[in-house]
Amino acid sequence: MRRTRKLIGTPLSAARRVALGVLPFAVVLVLYVYFSHQRHAENPLDRLMPNLGQLWDGLREIGTADKRTGEIWLLADTRASLGRLAQGMGAGLAIAVVLGLLAGIFSHAGAVISPLVTALAKVPPLALLPIIFIFLGVEESSKVVIIALGIAPTLAGDIALAGRAVPRNTVVKAYTLGASTPEVALKVVLPQILPRMLDSIRLTIGPAWIFLIAAEAISAESGLGYRIYVVQRQLAMNVILPYVVWIALIGLVMDYGLAAIGRWAFPWAEEGKGN
Repeated sequence: MRRTRKLIGTPLSAARRVALGVLPFAVVLVLYVYFSHQRHAENPLDRLMPNLGQLWDGLREIGTADKRTGEIWLLADTRASLGRLAQGMGAGLAIAVVLGLLAGIFSHAGAVISPLVTALAKVPPLALLPIIFIFLGVEESSKVVIIALGIAPTLAGDIALAGRAVPRNTVVKAYTLGASTPEVALKVVLPQILPRMLDSIRLTIGPAWIFLIAAEAISAESGLGYRIYVVQRQLAMNVILPYVVWIALIGLVMDYGLAAIGRWAFPWAEEGKGN
């Protein structure tokens, strides 16, 4: 009998996983270099797809101290953006955990909170930017608020769903053994939904960056989004592309970091996963 190779749920070795993960990046790089070469063969002054030499010049520009301020663009912008991102995601997570746990654990609270959270999750956060800027001005607080409001409703809804998915017999057994309501919530339900919560946070990294870049592009004096918006007026693609790649790398590190924390903190949640 012919053996069928099992492709679904088959674990991969670390080396193969790394090789397959690097492959699409290598393909994109090769394609970019090829098409950039073709464009420059037709027009040596082309700026839409800078060649490797132009990209290197852009990297030197953002990696060299500015003569006027003495700051290195890339470091200063990264520091500003990561500070806003950390504050915004921290505030959004705090709001989401409180609302999500209340809605997911307590039926009466869920009946009150869930419709509101669902409605807010359907409102595009960028549509709230003008309102936030009117009420809070264009200071740092407005950028933090847009990130928090952008991720909190969806995250709260996901936490609530995870709370409702906890087997009812587990809760009943805890009550039978004499646990109080706070003990059931904090010692029975919360530990079971933490892995799901961590996965939800990983999924909010991308949207959080979108809200941050949009806010910085509209009103900021530093930050990755601010710099991209400023140099795009000059069609400085040799600066924009490194910034975009840098944002992607930061997001990748954040995602893999959270995944590693999940494997370390909740090894039992990884059991049975095929990949």
